[in-house]
Amino acid sequence: MKTLPLLLPSLYILLSLTLSHGLTKKPTDLEVFHMYSPSSPLRPRNNPSWEDTVLQMQTKDKARLQFLTSLVAAKKSSVPIGYGKNIVQSPTYIVKAVFGTPGQTLLMALDNSNDNAFIPCTDCVGCSTTVFAPTKSSTYKKVPCGAPQCAQVPGPLCSLDKTCASNFTYGSSSVQTRVSQDTLQLAQDPVPTFTFGCIEKTTGGSTPPQGLLGLGRGPLSLLSQTYNLYKSTFSYCLPNFKSTNFTGSLRLGPLGQPVNIKTTPLLRNPRRSSLYYVKVVGIKVGSKVVDIPPSAFAFDPNSGAGTIFDSGTSFTSLVKPAYIGVRDEFRKRMGNATVTTLGGFDTCYNVPVIIKAIPSITFMFDGMNVTLPQDNFLIHSSFGSTTCLAMAAAPDNFNSVLNVIANMQQQNHRIFYDIPNSRIGVSRQMCS
Repeated sequence: MKTLPLLLPSLYILLSLTLSHGLTKKPTDLEVFHMYSPSSPLRPRNNPSWEDTVLQMQTKDKARLQFLTSLVAAKKSSVPIGYGKNIVQSPTYIVKAVFGTPGQTLLMALDNSNDNAFIPCTDCVGCSTTVFAPTKSSTYKKVPCGAPQCAQVPGPLCSLDKTCASNFTYGSSSVQTRVSQDTLQLAQDPVPTFTFGCIEKTTGGSTPPQGLLGLGRGPLSLLSQTYNLYKSTFSYCLPNFKSTNFTGSLRLGPLGQPVNIKTTPLLRNPRRSSLYYVKVVGIKVGSKVVDIPPSAFAFDPNSGAGTIFDSGTSFTSLVKPAYIGVRDEFRKRMGNATVTTLGGFDTCYNVPVIIKAIPSITFMFDGMNVTLPQDNFLIHSSFGSTTCLAMAAAPDNFNSVLNVIANMQQQNHRIFYDIPNSRIGVSRQMCS
């Protein structure tokens, strides 16, 4: 009698988590939603206008880009993520996760450029949202100072009770966490003794209210801690932030991943090995390959230069020579329409734009081309009176050598991360 193989389940995003036990042969859905979506519990209560929402996303992108460029420019593992007071700089796609026994549901930001996980906990000084109560979980425990996990967190400290703590900066905030372990429930898959930071104190106003789930490749990332289960393989499909039907998903593990998909090799920066670098060989606007110097896309581990896929930045950022080339060719093909600005977007039009007149934009990677639908590079006001090219030049006020393929350009595509085979794949898929 043949024995059926045990198939590892896949994950999808919003841990709306139907809690059942045991592994199944079908991928398990975990929905993902945008923090500014109408159904998001983190959406501002004052129901901001389209312009205000876009400007808030741009402001957060500035802080996010500072975080990313700081990562590649420094060897330290903990760097400021945002700048300026009152900026809540966190990734824009949110999942629901269940911690502890019995389970407690929490919101966490999805971040493929971060390694660690942390959540607000009971009696946290400075936290303002739903918190995790360790005393209500029978499986919770603190990590002792001598444990290997203590050496893997940013800013490790040994407390008086000989348990591990972690102090680090997060934007304008200082954050103090208790390094902890508990069961993390991912759909029907329990992950026992999952290591995370239990936030005890935060000051400065920029700590993300929802906590964070890291999908990088560091030793304490979700991928590393679940390697035996998911083999460091995942994909996600991100919904449009203006969509009212949110069915985006994260899929963890080899099961259910795209088979016939074009891929590009992953590049590894030993100074920041968690970031997902790829090689861009050019960008087309319409049928024209834009004249961009090769140095704009060159991968350099020493300076951090190159191109990454990032789930936490909203709008794609290109180093200045690349952006100016794309922008100028786009404007040229738009004809005599008057160009205006909106916040950090310098190529906007205040008249209804004829859809057929808009040129396509294609990112040319090593091994694959990705032609973006218009919804992935144009942002329209609610009333259709303003349309902007939703890309920008890397800011000049810090190390501007990094190109970032952001989540708006990834929306309604399945982005496949195959770490064992060192590749990223992209395929068109409607997920909203």
